[in-house]
Amino acid sequence: MKLHDLKPAEGSKKSPKRIGRGTGSGLGRNAGKGEKGQWARSGGGVRPGFEGGQMPLYRRLPKRGFTNIFAKEYATINVDRLNIFEDGTVVTPELLLETRVVSKLYDGVKILGNGEMQKSLTVKASKFSKTAAEKIQAAGGKVEVV
Repeated sequence: MKLHDLKPAEGSKKSPKRIGRGTGSGLGRNAGKGEKGQWARSGGGVRPGFEGGQMPLYRRLPKRGFTNIFAKEYATINVDRLNIFEDGTVVTPELLLETRVVSKLYDGVKILGNGEMQKSLTVKASKFSKTAAEKIQAAGGKVEVV
């Protein structure tokens, strides 16, 4: 089989509705839009969220708080996840991403203190919780804020 022999499976490609192409097409005259009205017009219809003049849901619901646009989002992992590395390894955010310990780096990595640390590692991250730093140092490792 060559590239020019390729074609889609039988019935998988549906031909588009050719509206307004005469009565013989089955979609002539009003082109499947019914008779007159807002939806029959060119550019007709209403904006998303419009409820016909009724007070829309997004205005009926109470508003609370705000979103801080300067907030930083950190990829978080617990110290027990670091036990997959060999003793003496320098654990960097890039290494964590490479080994799929974290799926995305966001604004940095924060190490949390849940679980036990069994390896002696040098851990470089944006932030550490107090217990995480204690556990890494107790296991003979080093903590470096990047």
